[in-house]
Amino acid sequence: MSVQELSYTVSGMSCAHCTAAVTEEVEQVSGVSAVEVDLESKLVVVRGEGIADDAVREAIREAGYEAA
Repeated sequence: MSVQELSYTVSGMSCAHCTAAVTEEVEQVSGVSAVEVDLESKLVVVRGEGIADDAVREAIREAGYEAA
């Protein structure tokens, strides 16, 4: 299986705590090997194998944000 890269725009993030919360939740999703959060652009990039889009979106919701 090849490595996937999924990108999400996540509004509402404004500080390092926001970044940490999103990163922590998304890292727990099965198949995720890397999470990058750019606070300025509100972009979350997720890399890994066999990642379920719905699971990543749910993890972002668990952190208190919505993914577009």
